[in-house]
Amino acid sequence: MSPTAPPRRVLAWSGPVLAALIVLPFVVPPYQTVLLSYGLVLAIAALGFNLLLGYTGLLSFGHSAYFGVGAYAVAFIVKYLKLESMEAFLLGGILASGAVAAIFGLLCVRYTKIFFGILTMALSQVLWSLAFKFFWVTGGSDGLRVRAGNDKFEFLSHRYYFYVLAIFVVAVAVMWVIVHSPFGRALQAIRDNETRAEFVGVQVWHYRWVAFLISGMFTGLAGALWVPLNGLTTPDILHWTFSGKMVFFTVLGGFQTFFGPIVGAIIFNYLETYAVGHTVYWQMVLGIVLVVLVLALPAGIVGTVRRLLPRPVRAV
Repeated sequence: MSPTAPPRRVLAWSGPVLAALIVLPFVVPPYQTVLLSYGLVLAIAALGFNLLLGYTGLLSFGHSAYFGVGAYAVAFIVKYLKLESMEAFLLGGILASGAVAAIFGLLCVRYTKIFFGILTMALSQVLWSLAFKFFWVTGGSDGLRVRAGNDKFEFLSHRYYFYVLAIFVVAVAVMWVIVHSPFGRALQAIRDNETRAEFVGVQVWHYRWVAFLISGMFTGLAGALWVPLNGLTTPDILHWTFSGKMVFFTVLGGFQTFFGPIVGAIIFNYLETYAVGHTVYWQMVLGIVLVVLVLALPAGIVGTVRRLLPRPVRAV
């Protein structure tokens, strides 16, 4: 088995999960399908974010910048280029977020720990301020609208859901290959001991910058997919509080595992949606629930499950 090949246990349960996701739109109300689409989009963003946090050891508080750049790239394509092609949306979102991540990465990866986190947050706030102030271009606080067909709900709950699901599967497969490649192993070496990694010949700065770039592009892809779902792009998604959500659902699922951020993003999306729908004090309720979950499951949901499951015995 090659180093990038998924283990048998992963293949054993990933097939039924994927089959369930394919059948889901035909057995649940359309609203539930759209809600899951939001979760899958956030899961793609979590994959990108966790490449930095879980595999490189860099905590970013500014990943909302790349999510927002991807989203605004789609809004600009619709408004100024008059295009309505999803392929153009995805390409524009990935290239725009990649360009911004490449520039910001040159500044950020020279630092680590709290200095890295504060710098990423400061740069994301610059973009938030620009989106808020240049209202004649970005629409300001009113944002920019993106139409999703004539029968929006029918489109989002079926055709667009399967489109998001397909992109999600490809994104998971690509990220799996990345983190299990020699490049991914080098990132983990940098995370565990930067000095030793540099001593054996790993170009630490270069590897961090490439990881930052890939992370930003994945997050920008999620932003591009998010816009047709939401129908509106506002400066709120560029604010540091949105970055805080990424940190929270990644930690909630378990940032020390590959699938943890995916599970955390989907569960967080459901928790937030139902809290908002049932009480005006949804922020307090959501905060209490999430704090209890994190305290009860310090390794995250997936990390805790892995610890509880019996490990296979290898033959001698």
